[in-house]
Amino acid sequence: MTHDDQAAVVELLGRVPRGRFDVVVRDTAGGPLVIRNAPLLDDGTPMPTRFWLVGERARAEVGRLEAAGGVRRAEAAVDPDELADAHRRYAAERDAALPDAHRGPRPSGGVGGTRQGVKCLHAHYAWHLAGGDDPVGRWVAEQLATPEDDR
Repeated sequence: MTHDDQAAVVELLGRVPRGRFDVVVRDTAGGPLVIRNAPLLDDGTPMPTRFWLVGERARAEVGRLEAAGGVRRAEAAVDPDELADAHRRYAAERDAALPDAHRGPRPSGGVGGTRQGVKCLHAHYAWHLAGGDDPVGRWVAEQLATPEDDR
């Protein structure tokens, strides 16, 4: 991570991140769009959210989708078994990044820290953009590609 990436993420989040991260997806201007968080914060606190949508425009678009009932609609549109598998894959990817010697509290849950269903469209979309096989992230991408009046 560059010093410019650190400064950009601080500005996008409005605060200094509490743990290590990498920029894994950039926007068309080259700025951070998705970051991948370490599974533990600097103080050892478990960080369940591995992929975080930080791009301002994308966050606003997904926020409007959530405000229009997107979480409920996504849960209705996605196969529950496929979603459960996505939660397991997400947790496995995150947990594989834990230090081998770590014996303290571990992050739990799947996408965004939830064990079932959909908690946050931002987390699912972030993982999808980072290359994760996430049916909710795909659904969000399809919704964002559709004009708002046609959703």
